[in-house]
Amino acid sequence: MRNTQLGWVWIAGADGRVAREFVKLLDAREAELFLTDREDRDVSDADGVNMFAEMNRPDVIINCAGITDVQLCEKDPELAYRVNALGARNLAVAARRVNARIVQLSTDDVFDGKTDTYYSEFDQPAPFTVYGKSKLAGENFVKDLAPKHLIIRSSWVYGEGKNFVNDLLEAAKEEKEIPVPEDQVAAPTSALEVAKCILRLLTEEAYGTYHAVCSGSCSRYEFAAKIMQLAGLDARIIPAFSRDLPDISMRPARSVLYNMMLRISGMETPVSWQEALETYICSLKN
Repeated sequence: MRNTQLGWVWIAGADGRVAREFVKLLDAREAELFLTDREDRDVSDADGVNMFAEMNRPDVIINCAGITDVQLCEKDPELAYRVNALGARNLAVAARRVNARIVQLSTDDVFDGKTDTYYSEFDQPAPFTVYGKSKLAGENFVKDLAPKHLIIRSSWVYGEGKNFVNDLLEAAKEEKEIPVPEDQVAAPTSALEVAKCILRLLTEEAYGTYHAVCSGSCSRYEFAAKIMQLAGLDARIIPAFSRDLPDISMRPARSVLYNMMLRISGMETPVSWQEALETYICSLKN
């Protein structure tokens, strides 16, 4: 890796899973941080975003802000597009004004999940949910408006806060049997692995769209069973169909991302999903 100093880094949505892990990876010699969340700086407020960028002149802007609740996006599409699309647009415009690099976090939900294999960065997105469509709109704004951009897509990201892993661990304390769909397949990825990938790409001064997922893939059912095994819990995971579970029924059926850009660029790729999950579960026990 080049010993590139990151300079001043503005993380919007700093309370998010990936943002928290990214902050942990940095030390004072690498970067100075501006950390904001919605209460500090609403990314959908164009004037506020531009003012903050002009005042602080960040060298890097990382957009971790977003509405990720798929059901909420369906119920309130204007909110989804205001935050996920216009928020990204506002940060991209600000990045161009101050000549900053911008990192836009995105998702496997930009694909329809109808493939039998995997999606690389060169496959055409085709989202079918408001969430996926709003995230793709955010990607397109960033690509169109900010020359120095990185778009990072990942899948089934877990870490600190509310997510599938933590929700399942909580449910296992109360329930003896937990239904989990076996008809959804992707690559579970820890927020730590995504953060490591972002740091590597920034350090290498890389640009473009990259997938950043742990190697391998599994169904949600297999993922849940592995979580229970590593956590040493005895709740029984019951195979189910996603259509019967409204909280996660609106996700792509098979959205396995392939880290092609990392591979053909000769860059390190994230560890296996099993290794990353074991590391995360161990961290919860310590």
